[in-house]
Parts: sequence; C-alpha cells; structure tokens
Amino acid sequence: MAKRTHKTDSERLQKRQKRFAALMKHRTAVTVLLACALTALLTVLIVGIYVLAFAVSYVNGEAKVNLEEYKQNQDQTTFIYAYDDNGETVQLARLHGEQNRVWVIYRENPEESTIPQNLANAYIALEDKRFYSHHGVDWFRTLSAVIKDRGSTGGSTITQQLIKNLTGENKRTLNRKFYEILMALNLEKNVSKETVLEAYMNTVYMSHGCYGVQTAAETYFGKNVQDLNLAECASLAAITQSPSKNDPLLHPEENRKRQLTCLANMEEEGMITKEEREAAEAYEMVFTNSEGYTPSGDLASQQVETEKSVWSYYVDYVIQSVRDDLVDQYGYSRSQASSLIYSGGLRIYAAVDLDVQEAMESVYVNRTGFPKYNKHIDDAQSAMTIMDYSGRIVGMVGGAGEKTENRGLNRAANSYRQPGSSIKPLTIYAPAMQEKQITWSTKIENYGIKNYYSDGRYGPVNYGDDPGSPGSYVTVQKALAISYNTVPAQILQDLGFNTSFEYATQKFHLSHLVDPTDKNTSSLAVGGTYKGVSTLEMAAAFAAFGNGGKYFEPYCYYQVTNSNGSEVLLRHNETEGEQAISADTADVMNELLQTVVTDRAGQATARNYGLENSPLFAKTGTTSEDKDRWFVGGTPYYVAAVWFGCDTPKQISNYVSGNPAGSIFDEVMDRVHENLERKEFQKFSPIVEQRTYCTASGLLASDGCTSRATGWYSKENLPGTCKQAHASTTPPATTVPAGEGATQPAAPQTTVPSATQPADGTPETTAPAA
Repeated sequence: MAKRTHKTDSERLQKRQKRFAALMKHRTAVTVLLACALTALLTVLIVGIYVLAFAVSYVNGEAKVNLEEYKQNQDQTTFIYAYDDNGETVQLARLHGEQNRVWVIYRENPEESTIPQNLANAYIALEDKRFYSHHGVDWFRTLSAVIKDRGSTGGSTITQQLIKNLTGENKRTLNRKFYEILMALNLEKNVSKETVLEAYMNTVYMSHGCYGVQTAAETYFGKNVQDLNLAECASLAAITQSPSKNDPLLHPEENRKRQLTCLANMEEEGMITKEEREAAEAYEMVFTNSEGYTPSGDLASQQVETEKSVWSYYVDYVIQSVRDDLVDQYGYSRSQASSLIYSGGLRIYAAVDLDVQEAMESVYVNRTGFPKYNKHIDDAQSAMTIMDYSGRIVGMVGGAGEKTENRGLNRAANSYRQPGSSIKPLTIYAPAMQEKQITWSTKIENYGIKNYYSDGRYGPVNYGDDPGSPGSYVTVQKALAISYNTVPAQILQDLGFNTSFEYATQKFHLSHLVDPTDKNTSSLAVGGTYKGVSTLEMAAAFAAFGNGGKYFEPYCYYQVTNSNGSEVLLRHNETEGEQAISADTADVMNELLQTVVTDRAGQATARNYGLENSPLFAKTGTTSEDKDRWFVGGTPYYVAAVWFGCDTPKQISNYVSGNPAGSIFDEVMDRVHENLERKEFQKFSPIVEQRTYCTASGLLASDGCTSRATGWYSKENLPGTCKQAHASTTPPATTVPAGEGATQPAAPQTTVPSATQPADGTPETTAPAA
C-alpha cells in the first residue's frame, strides 16, 4: 500500500511540473506577443507622429506650388495685333502649339474679373459644392471615396484637380493621393480661393485642343468668356468631367444632360433662382457649328483662328522677324524662340497698315495688272514690299494668287534675285555723286570697257546688243533715264569696285552681295549679281532717295509683350537712322530718278507707269534673257519694290510685253494713294538748287550756249561754266523741262546679254532662296 502511494505522489509531482512548464510556455508566448504588439504599436505611433509632423510641416510651410511660375510655364496662345485708323487693335492671327490657352482673370470684385461669376459658380456646383467651406480637401468626400473603395481616385476638390493639372501627376496610387492632399492643403494656406479658381479655370482641358475657359468660349460659342450667359456657362462647365463625351459640338445631347444637372445644382446651392434656372433651361443653345451661327460681341470683328486659317505674308514675316530677334537678343536657339512664339502667350503689335495690305492683297490674289495667262509662263510669280521713309513696313505680299499655307516661301523677304538695272542708283550713281565724281549733267562716254567679255570685246552693251559709239557722250541724267549699261560701267572704273561695293553693302545694306564674287562690273554696273536682292532690301535702300539720304532698318512690329504686359521686344524706338548719303546727294538723286518717269525717253514713263495722284521717282530692272523684271519707286508717302519672274528662272520677254513689275506697281500704288492728299517731295537740303546747263558740254550754261536744259545740283558739287564757242546751227536757246533728250526714242533696258558670258564668270540668274 505504501509503495502505491509513493508512486501516486510521484505522478502527481510530474503532472504539476508539466502543468507549470506549460504555463510558463504560455506566459512566454503571451509575453512575446505583447512585446511584438507593443513594438508595433510604438512603431506605428512613431511613424504616425513622424508622418503627422511631416504633414503639418508640409502644409504649414512655404508654398509648394508657385501659381505665378506655373502660369508662365503653361502653354499660352500668342496673339498678333495691328492698329486700325482709329488706333484700336485688330487681331491678325493667333498662334498656339498643342495647347490653345488664353489666360483670363477671376477676382472677387466682378469689375476686375474677366470670368463671369456664373461660370465660377457653375464649376463649384458641379465639381466641388463645399469649395468655400473646406481648406483644400473635402474630408467628407474623401472618406466616402475610401469607403466606396475609390480612395486613390475619388473625392477630389477643385484645388486637388488644379494640383493634378499643374503637376501632371495622375497615377492611381495612395502615395500620389497623399501628396495631392498635402499640396492642396498647403496651396490654400498660401493663396486665396479666387486665385485657385482662376488657375483652375485657365488650366482645365475643354476638348478640341482648348485649355481654359477663354479658348473654350471662343471655340464653342464664338464669344469672349465675359460675354457668356448663364446657360452657356453651365454648358461650358459641363464639359470638364469628361471632355470628349460632353463636347457640345460632337455630343450636344450628353452636354445637355450635364448642363441641366449643373443648373439644378446651382439652384440647390442658392446661386441662382428658380426663374433663372428655368430661363437658362429654355434658352436655345447656339454653338459655332449650329446652322445660322454668327459671331457676336468683340469677336465679331476679330479673326477667330481655326486649323484651316491661313495668315497673310505680312504675318508670316512678323513671326520670322520676332523669332530672329529673340535669337539675337536673348541667345535662344531657333527652336526655343519658335516655341516661345507659339506657346508663350505673347502679344505682338504689328506695324502693318491695314489699308495698304488690303490693296496689295486684292491686286495679288486676283492678279490684277498681271500679264494675261500664258501656258509657257503659267508659273509666273511676283512679290512686293511697301515701306514708309522711316523703316516701317506697311505692306508685304510674297506671292501671286491665293495663299494656301502658313510660313511657306515669302518671296518678298526671302527670295533673292538679280536686280538688273535697278541696282545702278545704289552702286553707281548715288556713290559717284556722293564722291563728287559726277553731277546731273556730267558727260560720260557711251561705250563699253575693254576686255569685258572673255573674248576681249568691249562691254557691257546696251539694249539690242548696241555697244554704243566711241567718242559719243551722254549726260548722267540721260544715261540713267534710258538705263544705258555702258555709262555706269565707265563711271565704275573711276569710282572703283571697293567703293561701289561698300556703298551697296554698308550704306544701303544689300546683305547678299558676295565679297569678292560681286566686286566686278557685271554685278555692280548692270546688276548681274551672284545671289541677288529681295524686294524688302530694295525698298529699304531706295528709301534714302526720299528721306534725305538715311537708311532705316526695316521693321514689321512695334513691340512684343508677354501675357502680363511686360515688354519682351521693342523693335522700333524712333531711331534717327544711318546717314547713307548726304541730304544734298539724296535730293539730287530724287530728281534724277523722277526723270525716269517724266522724261519721254525714260524706262518708266508717266504714260506707262506714272501714278494718277502723285509724283514718283523710279528705276526699272531687267536681267539677262529677261528672267527677272523689277520696278522700284517712291512717292512722297511710300517707297516700294516689285519683282516679277518665275521661281525657276526662265525667259519671259517672249510672252509678256512691257514691264509687268511696273504694271503691278502702278495698280497697287494707285489704290494705295486713291484717298491720300496729293503732295510733293520734300527738299531736305538747302544747298540743292535747279540750274541751267549746256547740253553740248554738260557744264553750267553761259551766254554763248545755244542748247540748254535744266538740272538739279548741290552747291558743293557744281560743274564748271561752259566757255566753248558754239556754232549757231540750232534754234535760240530753250530750256527743256525734266532733263535732256526729250525727243530721244525710248529703248528697252537690259543688263548683260546672254550671248557671251562676262569675263568674271558671274551667273546670269539667282534662284530664290528656300
């Protein structure tokens, strides 16, 4: 019995030991679990405190979003304006890249706001009803979105949507949502509700490439945003949720559903009355694609740009000029400058005269004054530039016929063609007169120079292969009016290639003459240049003959500002110009060039190309084989240059009569001057006077001179007095107005004939620049 008891006690002890061990094991597990739980809790608490501290610091710190900086970095539409006769701006063109945006203002004070209050309210009613009561995040909507398992995407306020628009971040992640919430809270700590709304309504995508409410208002209603009524405001706000689905031009029914929801919400929120809602619902919507649509408001007189809009050649040149000036002044690449023009929200104020441009385009589009159609030259083209006498380009057309593309070939500014005889006043007559080597009546031998041609013959020759006559002399006035080639070649021998070239390139800024290729008789005396000149260059150079001898750099815009009105470029600053030639030389040249028109032997006689209501100075030009025709001339108001020819040079004389460039000049300038008061050319120098000269000697006439004519002279460059004894074989002395040679038959002008290439090897023609 005792033995059994001992065994039972032992078993009991073992059982107790086992229970104790089990208990200790359980307690250890609980302890570990509690330790882990406590550690996790502490970790969560620490991380939570850190995240909370970070969030508080982030939200209360300095602004993380600089709205002004973002505004400047947003693609914005650029506008080109002109001024009408009343000094009011007229929109010529609008330029934009992928994003068509015009930034408009929203302020608490309606008088300072461009965006109507109804539009702001429409967005709030549809997108964020508690906009004015939350601080960037609507926690109720956010919690609701989490419960509905949309925590990464739903519940966004207008402020949060703005953050997404500005940052471009739209990933469906909690991390992105977290930072979006912090940025929204931070933004509203630093800016007003109105500032948030303004930024939102200018960055929201509105379909059809429109960003912001202004371009959307133009696209869908043909109105400025401030002119929208309540129904239109609701329709515009209805687009935002799903731009492609609610596009009113493509899906008007879907837009209507959303519009009605917007109006109902606005009434519910007390933004409008029941009567206003019902009136807006009853309003018949008229979109830009609706039948019978007509623009209204300020846009009725403006050009609303479409994908098919084709700008004028003048606008093309404005864009080119602004781009080049941005490159020069700011060191941008051409690509950067172009990007700024199309996306920088610039305001460019063009210098075009709208009436002049309209007259030019009317002539060129309809080819009025052009030669009749001929299949052999059906590709004939023309270009024209008109300027005032201080460098302002008032009109430019770079091609004939209807313009079909933007930024295509602008022949007026970018095609360089041989000028023929039209270059002579710039390279020969004005320089030689300035250097006091010639006067109006200086007698020059009408014969070529030795070894001009490669076979040793004298040249250049005059029209019809006429080499002139050794020992035959003509006055400078007659040589210029008839456009002899021999005389300028003779003058050039004394003037010198270097001097002539310097005047052409440095004084008159013919920038595409090539050194040393163009330092020869063919280029400088008769206009057979290597590359050529443009109508823009020629008009600017000839302006010196009507403004007292000054050269003004041509300009096509007054200034460029950014969207805030700050100046970016100032192109015209009332400069004094460069004195290319003296005022007295310019006045004499003006009178000489008028005889090209008034002298019956001249190449641009009044009966052919004179204007009905204005005096005119002019010079014509014809190149080898009649591949190019020029007419450059000026009135007391404007100076203009016209080129006529084919893009691929070809002979045109077999298919046209006269000088087509002169006919076009006459057609355009008559229209331009139709309503202008007639006036005479101004004399800029007090030392220029009209004197009588002896036609036999070219010297000032004395009592013994039996044949006289009048000319214009500078007192500082007078010829001597004739002392010859003249045989009385002519009628009593008379004065021939407008120069010598009134009975001389007219002879068509030419440059170097193509029969023999000049010895210097200068090409006959120059293809237009690409």
